[in-house]
Amino acid sequence: MANIRALLVGLSRARGSLAEAGRCASMRPSLLASVGGHYKVPMPARWFSTGLPPHLVVGMPALSPTMNQGNIAKWRKQEGDKIEVGDVICEIETDKATLEFESLEEGYLAKILAPEGSKDVQVGQPIAVTVEELDDIKNIPADTSFGGEQKEEQSAESAPKTDAANASEQSSVVSRISPAAKLLIKVHGLDVSSLRASGPRGTLLKGDVLAALKSGSISIPAKEQKAPATPSSQPTRNAQAQPATTSQKADTYEDIPNSQIRKVIAKRLLESKQTTPHLYLSKDVVLDPLLAFRSELKEQHGIKVSVNDIIIKAVAIALRNVPEANAYWNSEKEEAQKCDSVDISIAVATEKGLMTPIIRNADQKTISAISSEVKQLAEKARAGKLAPNEFQGGTFSISNLGMYPVDHFCAIINPPQSGILAVGRGNKVVEPVVDSDGNEKAAAVTKMSLTLSADHRVFDGQGNFSRSWHRISATLGDCYCKWKEVAIVF
Repeated sequence: MANIRALLVGLSRARGSLAEAGRCASMRPSLLASVGGHYKVPMPARWFSTGLPPHLVVGMPALSPTMNQGNIAKWRKQEGDKIEVGDVICEIETDKATLEFESLEEGYLAKILAPEGSKDVQVGQPIAVTVEELDDIKNIPADTSFGGEQKEEQSAESAPKTDAANASEQSSVVSRISPAAKLLIKVHGLDVSSLRASGPRGTLLKGDVLAALKSGSISIPAKEQKAPATPSSQPTRNAQAQPATTSQKADTYEDIPNSQIRKVIAKRLLESKQTTPHLYLSKDVVLDPLLAFRSELKEQHGIKVSVNDIIIKAVAIALRNVPEANAYWNSEKEEAQKCDSVDISIAVATEKGLMTPIIRNADQKTISAISSEVKQLAEKARAGKLAPNEFQGGTFSISNLGMYPVDHFCAIINPPQSGILAVGRGNKVVEPVVDSDGNEKAAAVTKMSLTLSADHRVFDGQGNFSRSWHRISATLGDCYCKWKEVAIVF
């Protein structure tokens, strides 16, 4: 190992630039190799040797295709510890889950640059330094900086920021006023000339007025300062107390820190609503045949499955029978593209946010197999241990709130998928039914609300949309004997 590193250093010197030769700003997702829940990643590092013993500067790896920053959740190795090939160095919270960062190099951890709990560490940013020999640790001064490039970038960015600050001071003169700011000025009788505008093109915003009220650096016109002769002084005292009350109300909030996962969820949901034309269709289906089928599985065959497991199977069968609905919209080609497999994403609520583990080839699996896989994936999702291949992809999503007092709701499509089914709880209702004799009578039935959110570019009202929706609702509400035929259980 030492000979290999010496050779690499020699080659780098021959090229004339050690820093450029060893640069690896980020790890490509294609280099990921998931082995037993661990992630073997070539450590993004830079070689250095001038003035210091040979060492590696380890950068923040990209542990998912969409990751551009991460958080250091926990350091498994501490400064001075021996690192073997395959050892977990630290746990990194990405935009999807908390993953373990394995080393493919051996050596010693000389210095931790990003301490435990560090937030929003950019991909490629140095997080640690390793050396070959234990004695080399003491030869690396504690005050040595390994983030020179970032400091240069920060200093380069400081000049534009200064110019921007000067420009903002020049544009603080009020040239226009927002409606909310006008209302506050009118209510409090403020002098516009004493206010500073922070909005674009000298626009006075509501926040500017509230900030002025809070600081007290405002002047009240003379007309407002004169107290009326006849009325009592009570209104004056109220008027003077109003700014303080407004200031107190403005301060009554608390910032809630977001995890990396929640930030990405918020961004994706907003993009989905802004860029995907959502089309909605709701229907109540009779749940009694499904419940009877579920009871038989438990009583006669000892198989315990949930209603959600059967819904997954029903949706998978419907997508298999209507392949045009098992598709996504290709923005580059501006056309819908069919998916080769039916992969159902299941919404699972966790402490860090909503995760969507995937049941691959759900149409080919038995209900019992689906039930077992759902339990395993949900447990891993709540523990933050999902592998990338277990939550990336999917062709259709299901969000079930039937276990909560939610009758019906509309779910947001998870791009690039083209559909998501929102499932509400089952309710007992009384409605007319026709008995075996052809007579109509009142009877209590269990109904469940389904709402399909679909990408209108892929689904159209007269084509695959109506056919796939009919398949889903018919499969769920079909007669008892049909379920024994279509649901492969054993």
